[in-house]
Amino acid sequence: MTVLELRTSDGVDLAAETADAQGDPDASVVLLHPHPQMGGDMHSPVTAHLFSHLPDSGVSVLRFDFRGAGRSGGAFGGGSDETNDVRAAIAEQCARTEMPVWLVGWSFGADVSLLVDDPNVLGWVCVTPPLSQPGIADVAGRDPRPKHLLVAEHDQFRDPESAAVAVEGWVNTGVAVIKGADHFLAGRLHSLADSVVDLVRPAPDGDRAAADHD
Repeated sequence: MTVLELRTSDGVDLAAETADAQGDPDASVVLLHPHPQMGGDMHSPVTAHLFSHLPDSGVSVLRFDFRGAGRSGGAFGGGSDETNDVRAAIAEQCARTEMPVWLVGWSFGADVSLLVDDPNVLGWVCVTPPLSQPGIADVAGRDPRPKHLLVAEHDQFRDPESAAVAVEGWVNTGVAVIKGADHFLAGRLHSLADSVVDLVRPAPDGDRAAADHD
């Protein structure tokens, strides 16, 4: 693990950490944590678990504290200012790995990720997204890149049925249900990590060719 500091385009210093895959990475990910005003930071359970386990599966990761959270400077920006934080993280991770990135966010982090249309993003994996940030549909709904929503069966903030309704009409968007889980995913973190790896790692040529043929 490497500790570093990011500087956003509006001059905020952010704490960040990286973990590299063994050998050449198959994929590169930026992790986004839950709501800072509810105690969220880059060491929150889901973010921490993915940071620890994705490198073992060939995925290089970067996590960071949003402004006003953890060891980062600045103050909470309502979600819109935090898009500058994400862009700084994307730029750093792309420079480090020389690869485009997937954005993988949990809760508030998932919502913020969907507001970021950076060209260096391959797609989004949104873990229990509340889908409550203004403007999400205008940005993500029209974007042709893949958006994978992983919604907990018993989520307290956005259940699978209402999530499906909220993203109806979005381009290239899928909703998968995490059975038996609530918003905090206790007991589901290992299977979640496996799902994220499956989504962000490129498909073998044969699998891709078969999918294209279908």
